[in-house]
Amino acid sequence: MRTGLYPGTFDPITLGHVDIIKRACKLVDKLVIGVAINRDKGPLFSLEERVAMVEAECAKMTDAFGTEIVAHPFENLLINCARDVGAGFIIRGLRAVADFEYEYQMVGMNRKLDAEITTVFLMAEAEHQAIASKLVKEIARLNGDVSQFVTPRVRDALYEKYPR
Repeated sequence: MRTGLYPGTFDPITLGHVDIIKRACKLVDKLVIGVAINRDKGPLFSLEERVAMVEAECAKMTDAFGTEIVAHPFENLLINCARDVGAGFIIRGLRAVADFEYEYQMVGMNRKLDAEITTVFLMAEAEHQAIASKLVKEIARLNGDVSQFVTPRVRDALYEKYPR
């Protein structure tokens, strides 16, 4: 069984994340969505809310792609999380050159920590390349329309945090 780990904060999950998840499902039999606790980032949504959003957005994908999808909170090193869930692949989404520079460093470090775990990069579709959770939250906070960046369920959750 090919198991992949797609890690992130998912604060909140965006259409860019959903796009990467859908394409990752074509590569693995089981996809673990690693929801990082990451207290340093000061997330808008609680861990429980982020896990619930990921599970809700992925529920239909399991049937559509035949891939088991599991949300898994983690706070340890990414490579240790990959080992914990039995992942042979770490899946990372790339939006721009700036992402690549950071990710390239991460791959090098992770290869030193465990050469058996391979990192796979998936480029975001052009329509999703500018989407970043940080920017989506900013738009919602300033009473903008985030409908083109997130699903209706996530949009509503954002508007609950930032009443219009």
